[in-house]
Amino acid sequence: MENALIIEWWHWELAGLGLVLLELAVPAFFVIWFGFGALLVGLVLLVAPELSLTTQIAAWIVASMAMAVLWFRVFKRSQHKTLIGTAAGEVIGEVGLLVSAVAPFQRGRVRFQRPVLGAEEWACMAETAIAAGERVRVVSVEGSFVKVTKA
Repeated sequence: MENALIIEWWHWELAGLGLVLLELAVPAFFVIWFGFGALLVGLVLLVAPELSLTTQIAAWIVASMAMAVLWFRVFKRSQHKTLIGTAAGEVIGEVGLLVSAVAPFQRGRVRFQRPVLGAEEWACMAETAIAAGERVRVVSVEGSFVKVTKA
């Protein structure tokens, strides 16, 4: 078997580094997992150099897919969630200072001492007219704005 293709551990390491660097040019955040899979196969091949090429490729595919699935199903899940509307119970009752006046059909702006749902200032609505500079209390979160009443 003179013509047998022999891939050594450092071939996998170079391929892995190349794929990880390729991720810089491809903005999909998917190629990196194939690079990490190749790096892992290179390390396995360093420990067990007698693995066949078929086993190496199978290990690369399994490792790459497992890392990609793990990332998109487990770790990245929390990044798709927004705090708007989901943490309304923590926001209701917060007191802030009205930065711009609010009227029944006109939005105003309210500023809080500490960030509320990730922002210090929010657009707000009210059922009655409230002048700027007044203290207001949050009664509900409605989409991208908060509903307030005079405190």
